[in-house]
Amino acid sequence: MTYKADFRIWRGDTDGGELRDFKVEVNEGEVVLDIIHRLQATQAPDLAVRWNCKAGKCGSCSAEINGRPRLLCMTRMSTFAPDEVVTVTPMRTFPVIRDLVTDVSFNYAKARQVPSFTPPEGLKPGEYRMQQVDVERSQEFRKCIECFLCQNTCHVIRDFEDNKAAFSGPRFLMRIAELDMHPLDVADRQKAAQEEHGLGLCNITKCCTDVCPEHIHITDNALIPMKERVADRKYDPLVWLGNKIRRRGSGD
Repeated sequence: MTYKADFRIWRGDTDGGELRDFKVEVNEGEVVLDIIHRLQATQAPDLAVRWNCKAGKCGSCSAEINGRPRLLCMTRMSTFAPDEVVTVTPMRTFPVIRDLVTDVSFNYAKARQVPSFTPPEGLKPGEYRMQQVDVERSQEFRKCIECFLCQNTCHVIRDFEDNKAAFSGPRFLMRIAELDMHPLDVADRQKAAQEEHGLGLCNITKCCTDVCPEHIHITDNALIPMKERVADRKYDPLVWLGNKIRRRGSGD
């Protein structure tokens, strides 16, 4: 089925912009990115949009469609009624560069602040050994395509710009949780998560999980368990006593 769809696209740059209306042909089986490309080819050749694989694996074409953070290449036009106006806007949490393209450098800066995997001293590459159950615990988190939709929808930074300095966001708190689960990682991830990456600012509304195109259970399997481990370490008297005994036993 072919029909003409009403699209409302945000056009602008760092100095501001506005929503503009277009009527674009839609064919059966197409996704929103197909329509954006047709719009570029027929009506708006200067429309800026970031994309790469068109297969939901590169995370490049993140935007907001009718107010919901989505991948343009994974949002089928059949999602919308033929007479529905489809509004496409850039991710709200990050500064606009031009049209649908945003500056996501915040995320790369936060990624650099997370120390890499830290094995025990003296253990060389090739000597790592771990149980399959430990592999499976963190395997889910490795599916992340870094589309930053979870970062975009997290209201801690979406609604409060001042929080960006102290809060790394769900994507990188998930990375910290993954490393904390690793049986061979010896870095103090729990202290860093709370004091350096703002774990305490997360109030587990699951909005990050809701928009993840890879269906990673960010909140349930990474953030909540990480919060529990941090709370146990800080407030559980038995954990505190056990840590105290271990420190004494090591001669500290």
